[in-house]
Amino acid sequence: MTVLTLPSPTLMSWAHKELGPLPTPPVDVSHPRVNSRVWELTRPSRVRVFLKVSPNPVTYQRETFALRHAVPALGAHRAPQLIASHPQHLALLVTAVDGRPIKQLTPSAAEEAEAHRQAGLLLARLHAAGDLTGPRRAEAERALTDAAAGAEDHLTAAGDRLTPDERDLVRACAARLSQLPPLPLAFIHGDAWPRNLMWNGATAAWIDFERARFTAVVQDFVLLACAVWPGRPDLRAAFFAGYGRTLTASEDAALTCLSALDAVSCLRWGPDHGDPQVTARGRRTLDRLTGEVRR
Repeated sequence: MTVLTLPSPTLMSWAHKELGPLPTPPVDVSHPRVNSRVWELTRPSRVRVFLKVSPNPVTYQRETFALRHAVPALGAHRAPQLIASHPQHLALLVTAVDGRPIKQLTPSAAEEAEAHRQAGLLLARLHAAGDLTGPRRAEAERALTDAAAGAEDHLTAAGDRLTPDERDLVRACAARLSQLPPLPLAFIHGDAWPRNLMWNGATAAWIDFERARFTAVVQDFVLLACAVWPGRPDLRAAFFAGYGRTLTASEDAALTCLSALDAVSCLRWGPDHGDPQVTARGRRTLDRLTGEVRR
């Protein structure tokens, strides 16, 4: 059960200083997961703003950097705008975007395809926005190798939640990931899936950039590949129509490998944190990949 909270008096004092009078109390709109702290604030004339406290300094730095340097490339009303940030409290004030997470809606097939086409278009803009020079390029170039290196820790922690054959599959995917040729690099959203895709019936927007970073482009497609595309090839086609290109053969191979790593991560994290949706995503992905290997 989600326990509703209020921001601390210190945070509210800062919010009042930045926003002016707030005619109604804050409303807790946090996700039902550990360390999610988000409140909706309403300014005069019913203008909505969100107060968000990041889980840790890394996510705070990633989101503030994204909102300042890359997210404006998405265009007006296609992502939140940063109003103010407070590094001491890891707090951000951001504008609201119109619509609701598409995960919470029941659009027609055609409307959902249009939302995913626009989602691809917006990610293409984001991927072209980052300044990929110096240490940022070095960070991006080692990202897949780092991901592969972490597979064994996930396998150890997941224990008997995977069969011996599944463990072999994950290890093979990690090894293959390390052997792929250099892949396109970019600044990615990092948490791109339906929970963070807003839709108002006509236009899409992305929210929640706390996992944004410089890495291989293909890493931005893993959640969609695991949670959406297996049962909806039409949405995959719509997404890449908006994105403006399809995956290269090496990116497609990397996506399969990264999906396996995501699956074992889900089976490590989900049961330990009482999250059946994450657990189910990991199990579905491993079942699908195992079936593909056997064919």
